[in-house]
Amino acid sequence: MATAKAFQKCSLVIGVLSTAEDRRAEITSILEKEFGPILAESPVLKFPFTDYYDSEMGQRPVRYLLQFRALVDPSDLAGFKTRTNEMEKTFAASDGGRRVNLDPGILSLSSFILATCKDRAHRIPLRDGIYAETTLIFKNHDFQSLEWTYADYRSDEIRRILREFREKYKKVMPKL
Repeated sequence: MATAKAFQKCSLVIGVLSTAEDRRAEITSILEKEFGPILAESPVLKFPFTDYYDSEMGQRPVRYLLQFRALVDPSDLAGFKTRTNEMEKTFAASDGGRRVNLDPGILSLSSFILATCKDRAHRIPLRDGIYAETTLIFKNHDFQSLEWTYADYRSDEIRRILREFREKYKKVMPKL
């Protein structure tokens, strides 16, 4: 019979999609107050993958990723999404449209898992209307996309950044 063990602590990574480039320092500061110091951050990347967010955000957003220093229990993913959803409201436009979209995920040696509020057949319900999606798996020395992986997370740039974040995680992760 198998015995349940505590989960391996993971690295919290938050993808920021924003039209508020001039507010990056403010966004980062608010996230640090909630989740602690940042271990690594990506450069700002163009977001040519879809126009899905353009009308709500008022223009084409940009993407960047933040990796936090404190390791987290992966079972807390729903709580991270609930908190980032609340934070998004502080950046909303007067018409209620989002100007910042925060996508929390957990990075382990084997995968990158995002939290979402959208139900699909491949997503696992966590709690409070939050689902987990295995977005990328680490195999053959690289992150591999899956049939449902969002286009930006399929990109070479994002996968390169996540490989760098994975190396930083390896240095700070607890040894089993």
